[in-house]
Formats: sequence, C-alpha cells, structure tokens
Amino acid sequence: MSKKQITQEKIIQSFLSSAAEKGAGATSLSDISDMLEIKKASLYNHFASRDDMYNATLEYCSAEILNSTFMPVEIVESAATGKNASKGTALSYFKKAVTQYFKLFECDPFYKMYVFIHSEQYFNRKALDIVQADYKRLSDQLRDALKVFKKAGKCDFEDKELKDICSYLVSVITNQLDLYIARKQEIIRQNPDTGVGSLFALPTDEAQLEANLHIFESSLKKIVVFP
Repeated sequence: MSKKQITQEKIIQSFLSSAAEKGAGATSLSDISDMLEIKKASLYNHFASRDDMYNATLEYCSAEILNSTFMPVEIVESAATGKNASKGTALSYFKKAVTQYFKLFECDPFYKMYVFIHSEQYFNRKALDIVQADYKRLSDQLRDALKVFKKAGKCDFEDKELKDICSYLVSVITNQLDLYIARKQEIIRQNPDTGVGSLFALPTDEAQLEANLHIFESSLKKIVVFP
C-alpha cells in the first residue's frame, strides 16, 4: 500500500479495529502498521506519537457519535401531527427510534467507536466526557420528542417530571444496548478464528432485539400515558 493511500482516518479506523479486538491499551503501533501493511515509521508521517493518535481517535469518535441523530425533529413532528396518525403512533415511533439506534451501533464503524469510548471512559476523562455528552444528547432529543407528542395529544406525562423521565429512559436504552452489543461480541469470542470484522456480517439478533425493546416499552409505559 503506497504512502499516498494512507490517511489519518484510515489509521484511526485501524486503531479502532484493533482496540475492538484486543483493547486500546493492548494495541501497539506495530498492530496498526501490520493491519495497514506499512512500516511502523510511516505512521509518524501522520501522527507525532501514539498518544497523538489515541487523542485523534477520541476526537473522531466524538464527532461521529455526537452528530448522529436519535430522533430527528422533522420526523417526530410528522409522526405526531400527521392526519393519518393512529393512536399508537407515539409508542410505535419511540420503539422504531430505539430499534434504529440499536442497529446503528451493531454496524461498523459505530460498533467499534462505541466499544472504544465506553471501554476507555474508565481510564480517560475525555472518553467519559463523550459518553456523558452522548447521554445528554439522547435525553434532550427524547425530551423534545415527548413534548411534541404531548402537544399533539398522543401521550401524557407530568411536565415537572420530564427531566427524570428522560434520564430514566436513557439509562434503560443504554443499559439494554450494552447487553445487546455484549451478546454479539460474545459470538466473536466463542469463534476467535472469524475475527472481530465478522461481527458486522452477522444478521440482527431479532429475538434479542425484541426482548430489549420489550423492556424499553414496559419502562416507557410505566411513566408515560398513551391514550
């Protein structure tokens, strides 16, 4: 592979691939250069040090994850105010949004970024900040969606409890996503010869996804009323 074909993003993606398989701390420059089929010294044409590469990976993940949309405003408003919207529109919309969110993070490259950030949050403050910012993003979008559906008469809840409602639901979503991703990763651990890349060729575990959605739906219906 020629030098011109190597970019910072390709190096970051290789770092993420190795980190997803063996952990960021165990990933060496040799692992990355071997993956890219280049000399280790060539990496210094793009990053001053391994720490520089690590920090650039954090920034890359932050931009990608925090710019992803959980509940697009225009779609929320369309679902809530559509003339043909059924009584179950609000609940159906939330379940669909969570389903899409799960499927986003079971695919490359979001899976690798998710594993990297959520693993590194225990060792790096920047990673923790990204996780917390992502939780806030989810909570804010969930709050805005609930407000739109309530205004349209599609659900009801106590306004003074909205912040706690969103925090609780986000914790349910993220806990279930952690379990869902962990189950898929276990398939790779049980079949090491396939490599971590095979995870992304696996079909969605519909049964497990449905079980996760059932928990989310039950949690939602305990604190939000759907007419």
